[in-house]
Amino acid sequence: MKNAYAPQEIEAKWQAYWEEHQTFRTPNPGDPGFDPSKPKYYVLDMFPYPSGAGLHVGHPIGYIGSDIVARRKRMEGLNVLHPMGYDAFGLPAEQYAIKTGRHPAETTRENIATFRRQMKKIGLSYDWSRELATCEPGFYRWTQWIFTRLFDLGLAYQAEAPVWWCEELKTVLSNEEVIGGRSERGDYPCVKRPLRQWMLKITAYADRLLEDLDELDWPESVKTMQREWIGRSEGAEIDFAVEGHPSESMTVFTTRPDTLYGATFMVVAPEHELVPKLTGESQRAEVEAYVAAAAKKSDLERTDLAKDKTGVFIGAWGLNPAFEPGDERARIPIYVADYVLTGYGTGAIMSVPGHDERDHEFAAKYDLPVVRVVAPPADADVPSDACWVGEGTAVNSPAWDGLPKDEALARSLEVLIEKGVGRAKTTYRLRDWLFSRQRYWGEPFPVLHDGSGGTIRVPDEDLPVELPPMDDFSPPDDGSPPLSKATDWVHTTMPGTGAPALRDTDTMPGWAGSCWYYLRYMDPANGAALVGPEAERYWRSVDLYIGGTEHAVLHLLYARFWHKVLYDLGIVTTKEPFQRLFNQGMLTAFAYRDRSGRLLSADEVELDGDQALSKATGEKLEQVVAKMAKSLKNVVNPDDVCSEYGVDTFRLYEMFIGPLADSKPWNPRDVPGCKRFVDRAWKLLVDPEGDEPVRPQLLSEESGAPLEGATLDLERALNRCLKRVDDSFRHFNFNTAVAGFMTFVNEATKLSDALTRSQAERFVRALSPFAPHFCEELWQRLGHAETIAYASWPEVDERFLEEDEFELVVQVLGKLRGRVKAPKSATREDLADLARTAVPEWLEGKQVIKTVVVPGRLVNFVVR
Repeated sequence: MKNAYAPQEIEAKWQAYWEEHQTFRTPNPGDPGFDPSKPKYYVLDMFPYPSGAGLHVGHPIGYIGSDIVARRKRMEGLNVLHPMGYDAFGLPAEQYAIKTGRHPAETTRENIATFRRQMKKIGLSYDWSRELATCEPGFYRWTQWIFTRLFDLGLAYQAEAPVWWCEELKTVLSNEEVIGGRSERGDYPCVKRPLRQWMLKITAYADRLLEDLDELDWPESVKTMQREWIGRSEGAEIDFAVEGHPSESMTVFTTRPDTLYGATFMVVAPEHELVPKLTGESQRAEVEAYVAAAAKKSDLERTDLAKDKTGVFIGAWGLNPAFEPGDERARIPIYVADYVLTGYGTGAIMSVPGHDERDHEFAAKYDLPVVRVVAPPADADVPSDACWVGEGTAVNSPAWDGLPKDEALARSLEVLIEKGVGRAKTTYRLRDWLFSRQRYWGEPFPVLHDGSGGTIRVPDEDLPVELPPMDDFSPPDDGSPPLSKATDWVHTTMPGTGAPALRDTDTMPGWAGSCWYYLRYMDPANGAALVGPEAERYWRSVDLYIGGTEHAVLHLLYARFWHKVLYDLGIVTTKEPFQRLFNQGMLTAFAYRDRSGRLLSADEVELDGDQALSKATGEKLEQVVAKMAKSLKNVVNPDDVCSEYGVDTFRLYEMFIGPLADSKPWNPRDVPGCKRFVDRAWKLLVDPEGDEPVRPQLLSEESGAPLEGATLDLERALNRCLKRVDDSFRHFNFNTAVAGFMTFVNEATKLSDALTRSQAERFVRALSPFAPHFCEELWQRLGHAETIAYASWPEVDERFLEEDEFELVVQVLGKLRGRVKAPKSATREDLADLARTAVPEWLEGKQVIKTVVVPGRLVNFVVR
């Protein structure tokens, strides 16, 4: 059949057309073809790490969603910036290089080529002229340039910090890369150890990062996570003297200085500098063993509120400054416990078990006293030995007895200041950003050390500092970074003086480039600036940023920090990088679990009808939904789906399986349903056995006569479809749009002879962001020489959403007995007469003693 739908031919044809005509290339201000009268829209996907495995079907779900938005915005007449690149530095490529000897740059280029090929195959309308990779010197030159500005401003500095060290990987790992004291990659043991590191002073921007969240159109859950991560707390620092150590004092931070009289013990973090000084000799062995065990735990393991609290008495006593010297109540024991972290407050706390659940649990375990210093309201039924965390009046607190909370807080602070043992303090959970990695495959630091403690930054004209060529990427046995082996590169000279100098052998973390990459897309060919002022003023910031919730805190927080620094430097004109954030859900897959809870890979399972069985044992298995993983062999390659069903079917199915924000399972049994829809839509407009490019009635223009009959019914059906499509863009519930298209095709197929050219064109234009190759082909067959990509978006005509008729419910004695179409203009008498025709068998031989008419809804006959 000459007109049969052939997706592979059509998709190859239109992808070649887009490539040849640079259909989605977006000009910048000053470029030929740029139209400054058009508003702009910048839609961006969080760029991927180019792994060797390529894309699986879960990766493109957000990319397709953003592509649908970008394509619609173009049709609405906006200048759309929709680029793609690669977050190309990272540990996996380096580990692969260590195992194989292949340079990370070589394997990364190959992986990028695979990603690019797959994304082009899916029909994503990126402006490929703006493609970038963070590992290219032309890009990381500007990452280094930003670092030099941070250095100049005192926002980049070196300090000794406790870090996760993996001996096997010979590198520092972030908290997120360590699970249960073992590396996420490779499952190697990790320990905390002090190491001199580059730090970025993100804490200097804590208040602005917190306050400016209110201006963003982000999910409230993400803003809450960022607020909690920043963790601003207002309270007081209080100095506790230590018995027998006149030269030492322990400072704590608390948000409730009004509960000071209730502090019956103190707890310090295992890493606190005073622990070895204050520990008694009889307790030293136990304390040191406890500190060593704590070093193997992640912060999350240590602070999990659900777990049992542990601690060890260090053999020292603090003196509570609320009491006079010599008062026995002032003497309180000091414990070391891993639920206290050095990264928050001072690394030491005063413990008030009467009003803090964590402290109460600890006190109960170690038989420590509980003193209530806040009285619950009179109507609260709270046992005297229970922990009360609510509001109340101060009691057992001589200096502020009887005061409500706010007044007690103010008075307690006054007393502390008067005694010289406390001060008001605002603190943050947010810590400065540890920015060093002991790796090869990352951005070199653009600094030079003079060998005697002095450090300068590399001048701008000497950027980028490129990675040296190396063949052996494994770290030396002494744990120093791999770059330390490139001695000719490390040993250099100071600019200007020619004095000996050493390059820094650490590299930046893999995600450094992701902190600003969205700016480079605006002006990727600019060799004089990271972004030119004209391009930045036009594109300003990202209008829609789409990515997973796993980046809800760190990536977004770091990017906001860098953006604000660049704002202060006058490089950008906006305070925030991403105006609207949308988190797409995860695409999962089916897996199988045995009685022990172990997940079996697909090649270990056989299906007997709908029942899954273990090939090895014959045991019946439970089907569950799990993350796609190579180890489970449940990863689906989009290339395979596109080859079997076509790209547009793949795109439609990815959107049809559920709202873009939801996690949902991939089910290969449902893909054919979307293929059937595409086939039916093709046959609606094209006669597969005919000679014309489309059905003959679609080649002629309409007469302009008023719509009536089946054509009017189709117009109403089309506008209902267009309304559903429009509504789906509000929250990116594109599954409802696809369902709307399916409903329209079903209705139009029954009345296909009445379909007009205008209706066909509007349907095709609305469908085109979802199934672009399919619709480009139909658009051309309808006689258009230009691409559909810039055709106008079809508008809903509200007049056709109003129906002339409604469904009249007919009841007899209050029970539903029939339905009938009724004109909206019908009178009460007309409705009663019409209702009779719908239920003659229920009225035959009966006397109607009353007829109840509810206009627009129902008629109820009361009979006997």
